[in-house]
Amino acid sequence: QVQLVESVGGSVQAGGSLRISCVASGRTFNDCALGWFRQAPEKDREFVAAITGSGGSTYYADSVKGRFTISRDNAKNTVYLQMNSLKPEDTAVYYCAADLQGYGGFDAETSYYYGMDYWGKGTLVTVSS
Repeated sequence: QVQLVESVGGSVQAGGSLRISCVASGRTFNDCALGWFRQAPEKDREFVAAITGSGGSTYYADSVKGRFTISRDNAKNTVYLQMNSLKPEDTAVYYCAADLQGYGGFDAETSYYYGMDYWGKGTLVTVSS
């Protein structure tokens, strides 16, 4: 059974840093893109970052570009999101996602990675001002 399990999030002050991770299990993930999305209270879920199976390409939402870094360790079936210079508006539940079928891709016009078809349960990140 495929599972995506995010690490515990946390609370941090504005300007601080936090790293969250997601461990994937149940199949081989080396060949599929992994990503992070987030949903703030009373807002729609939005794309944050994605990384291809090899790790050779990464994609970011404009709102986090230059502050967040996505990476993966295929030997550990783990994807990471390093978040720096955090802002209160980064407060959200962060979800790990996988493009298991391989039909997804990044739309540069909308800065959105579409086609993720498996999701973790989410982890809360709170940034205080």
